Amino acid sequence: MREVDRLTTEKYGIPSILLMENAAHAAARVITEKLGGSVAGKSFLILCGKGNNGGDGAALARILAVQGAFIDVLLFGKIRDTKGNAKKNFEMCSKLNGSIGIEIFECPTRNKWDKFLYSASQDWDAVVDAIFGTGLTRPLDVWLWNVVHHINIINEPPTPFPRICVSIDVPSGLNADSGKPFGENIQADLTVTFTAPKPANVLAPASGFGGELVVANIGSPQKLIDDAPSQLFLAERKDVKDWLEETKFTGDSHKTTRGRAIFIAGSRNMAGAAVLAANAAMRSGVGLIRVATAESAQNAVSSHAYPEVMVAGLPETSGGAISAEAFEKIVELSEKMHVVSIGSGLSSSEETTKTLVRRVVENRKTPVVIDADGLNALAPLDLKGTDELPIILTPHVGEMKKLLGDDDEKFEDRVRLVREFAAKHHVFLILKGERSLIAAPDGRVVVNPTGNSGLGRAGNGDTLAGIVTAFVAQAVSMKIDVFETLVAAVYTAGLAGDIAERKFGKRVMTASDVRDCMADAFREIEG
Repeated sequence: MREVDRLTTEKYGIPSILLMENAAHAAARVITEKLGGSVAGKSFLILCGKGNNGGDGAALARILAVQGAFIDVLLFGKIRDTKGNAKKNFEMCSKLNGSIGIEIFECPTRNKWDKFLYSASQDWDAVVDAIFGTGLTRPLDVWLWNVVHHINIINEPPTPFPRICVSIDVPSGLNADSGKPFGENIQADLTVTFTAPKPANVLAPASGFGGELVVANIGSPQKLIDDAPSQLFLAERKDVKDWLEETKFTGDSHKTTRGRAIFIAGSRNMAGAAVLAANAAMRSGVGLIRVATAESAQNAVSSHAYPEVMVAGLPETSGGAISAEAFEKIVELSEKMHVVSIGSGLSSSEETTKTLVRRVVENRKTPVVIDADGLNALAPLDLKGTDELPIILTPHVGEMKKLLGDDDEKFEDRVRLVREFAAKHHVFLILKGERSLIAAPDGRVVVNPTGNSGLGRAGNGDTLAGIVTAFVAQAVSMKIDVFETLVAAVYTAGLAGDIAERKFGKRVMTASDVRDCMADAFREIEG
């Protein structure tokens, strides 16, 4: 982002102070909207560091004051020690000090902070955090740690003075390039970042400290962002809307053009997993769904799946799992299918399951989605996908650890983990969890912003496998990019989970509720 800012000025002649002014105006617009459309008569505490983030805060103070707000600007340093555009904005605030509702205080020490704090009324309508932006690479100094800690305490509900806390660019105390917090950092209700999100804005657990994220355009040409070397992306609603437009129903749509999928799923004691996956797929726009399950589970699956789902019984072991001898029947049932999904409810405790899963994957004629017990059967993974017949893995963290076959150290950097794993095995990887990650063999990684912890309950993995499989079936039938399809599938499934949370709450929402909210998710995305 520093390079984008530099090139905006050097290549396109847009002065850096104009970018700072645009950033301040963008933040002012967002804050004004959040406070009901006007800041007149509202009071603000704007906390500023000495760098450009603080300069954004000083410019914001001037803009809000002109609109009738009362502003306390607290600079953690002295104006004479600031530089460049930040210094110009602090000097402007200083000249306006006491004239249009701005009061500026220099606070270079802990004693000065204490003196300010205990003389202030503290009844601000909003606290703006402009202490550190994207440049912080180490934990806060002790006294600034105490400042941040105190700000978090006075903003915790219930407070005598209800207020919002807004961070500029990233909450102070976070490393902008990482999802892992240093220690104490601002807990914001709203973060206004500029041009593009930063990793700390979108990667868990750091993303949990930013509240609502708003990305504001401040004048950098889109070409500079497009040409940037980053291969980390954030999924947006527009991505899914474009995919839905590509796969829209036409006058000649039918079950073949909409895609056909088969699920190798379920066992005597886990028929519900096959039902959840198949029913979720049926709600996702696919043309035809078939389930091949253990003979002892066939009636249970048939009686609970939608009547549109076809169910076939397969030879099974004495323990009620699909046997390896079912392979030839699976090959027969999979003919004319666009995708095979294997794993939901298979029961990985038997060696025969491992043999079956490996044979299906190694002899595939279509893309294959592997979930749950299918992943456990292959762990640690030693297979490779191909461009023509991609392998799509959908592990949660526990399953991912088994696929890796080593310790937990790699989970310190999940983006790097999924990128390297997808490239090494030439697979598409969906690592489920808070802010799920979707990785492609070419190194691209997409962060999914939808979903909530209510999706961590039993059955939601099977539901996601069904949605992913249905989306892939449509993509294969209509010759649409698989990676874009996976991004759309995960985003839509997460949004359905968010809608289920709004309707039922995390405590009671079920995987079936998420499936039933798919229609609402499609409507919300399409507007």
